[in-house]
Amino acid sequence: MSDDQTPAEEFNDVADAAVDEIIALKAEVQALKDQMLRVAADAENSKRRAEREANDARAFAIQKFGRDLLTVADTLDRALAAPVDDPAVKSFVVGMEMTQKSLMSAFENNGLKKIDPPKGEKFDPHQHQAMMEQPAPDVAAGGVIQVLQPGYELLGRLIRPAMVVVAAKGSGADLPPAAEPAPSANPYAVGDGESGGSVDTKA
Repeated sequence: MSDDQTPAEEFNDVADAAVDEIIALKAEVQALKDQMLRVAADAENSKRRAEREANDARAFAIQKFGRDLLTVADTLDRALAAPVDDPAVKSFVVGMEMTQKSLMSAFENNGLKKIDPPKGEKFDPHQHQAMMEQPAPDVAAGGVIQVLQPGYELLGRLIRPAMVVVAAKGSGADLPPAAEPAPSANPYAVGDGESGGSVDTKA
């Protein structure tokens, strides 16, 4: 205490210094709290991103293998489409049909879905590849007339478009478009369902 200060003045100075220090400490605490929240948010985002990437890696690890197996599926389809009259061969065809069903079941269990649009379904450039156009009296313009080769998608990601014949402009009937199928679920996803995210269908 200086000689010029009274006890009351000295107390006021100490009180003012304490208030200033409290204000500074509160500001520091708030800054640290904000920093902690940002770090926690970054950690949560990193965790979700890592889970999503792991889910996608598990799901699409079979993409090349699945694409290679499509040749087998195509060969079975062509073999089963051929007419058979010989009774001995018909029993062999039954075995091939069972093999084809097992292959399709294995595809579906691993998220590999066949794209085989019904006649009249609207052409979808994200899933179909138009090989030719021709007039059709019973299909609206822009609708699928025939599937030349089915396509496939893996968990919503296109790995081969369906090759189709499309009704040309001026074709006959105005049919309502077929209902779009629900997107495939990711059987490889883990967690509460939020991770895994969406799948890029344009890749």
